[in-house]
Amino acid sequence: MLSLLMAPTLALAVGSPAGHPTSSDDWTIHAERVYTGPGEVLEDAVITVKDGVVASITPGGKAPEDALAAHAVTAGMIDLSAHLADSRYAVEQAREVQPHLSVAPAVDLYSTRWKALAASGVTIALVSPLDLNIIGGHGIALRTAGPKELAAREVTGKPVLRGAIGTQPSGGNHPAYGRPTDFFSRRPTTRMGVEWEWRIAFFDAVAATRLPEKEFPGAEELRAALRGERVVMIQAWATQDIRTAVFLKEEMSREGFGELDLVLDAAAEAWKEPQLLMRSGTTVVLPPFPAGGRTTDQAFMAWNTAKLLTDGGVTVCLSSHGRTSAADRLSMQAGFAMRGGLTFDQALAAVTTNPAQVLGISERVGTVESGKDADLVLWSGQPFEPSARITGVLVAGELALDPR
Repeated sequence: MLSLLMAPTLALAVGSPAGHPTSSDDWTIHAERVYTGPGEVLEDAVITVKDGVVASITPGGKAPEDALAAHAVTAGMIDLSAHLADSRYAVEQAREVQPHLSVAPAVDLYSTRWKALAASGVTIALVSPLDLNIIGGHGIALRTAGPKELAAREVTGKPVLRGAIGTQPSGGNHPAYGRPTDFFSRRPTTRMGVEWEWRIAFFDAVAATRLPEKEFPGAEELRAALRGERVVMIQAWATQDIRTAVFLKEEMSREGFGELDLVLDAAAEAWKEPQLLMRSGTTVVLPPFPAGGRTTDQAFMAWNTAKLLTDGGVTVCLSSHGRTSAADRLSMQAGFAMRGGLTFDQALAAVTTNPAQVLGISERVGTVESGKDADLVLWSGQPFEPSARITGVLVAGELALDPR
């Protein structure tokens, strides 16, 4: 896979309070409740962490004197749409379709947002290209704390190919009347044009298997997506864009090209189409609930969207969508979703097990189990309740937020 820019890889050194070094990956944690996964809770449990991995979980155990204490412990949360690469260097706009590129070299690990994200209980974030192209390239799943090397922070799973449908990818283009003035003098300039670019990209990638002259950069990546070897994550806010994305998936299947593993990000109006999403096996990533109800592209997001989709059999993930206010944190989104009707277990799944399954990393993270990575969140009260605070966070065994 090629890179967008030959920019240096940056990293964040997570600090620690005076007298509390965070270099050790061995810890003992005592909690009144350990939510090992949706529907599973252990009372008065002791967790031991060795070499960044959960070594054991003992219910009914006595707390050692040096143990980190918490009311509750959950698995670390995973944000599939953290929007941490917000520079225009995160996407190459010379062409609208760039499936062979990666956002990795444009990631700034020195950004203070990583530390804030870790402190909010997010231990893994998917970083994707900006949605200024129709197909912007591949995202990368990274831990929110750790060493200064990008490779050491990457959590390898199923590759994610990022794109968009709607007004954003075509918004910067303009028709060329006479002589073009720049490379934005091009199509598409409409939603219909964006849809056409998606379709022709897949059709040409398939055609290139028998017509080598049609081969283009990224064609093999698109064929891999049709083979189900890539997650295809498409930003689609409004109903017409959600339908377009699902119909694209179904068309590829109907034509015998392959089955897309489709995930719709920012699908604010997905609550209008639960049956369509369920029949197509599409996963939905929801943005933060807007106070006024309206989001990008004037999409209307119902207060109980997560419940309507979950009740309809749709897999739902929640996201902060790059917003930094306290009300938009991922833990708060889970609480708001519960206010909209989700059960605690459903909300927990939406920020842990569901996104882990999307990324293909469920064998390592998403639940609290012996042998899994020690991505843990310590709470002062019942998780996702307004009165509960996140008091401690472990990222692969590293203490990113010290509860002492």
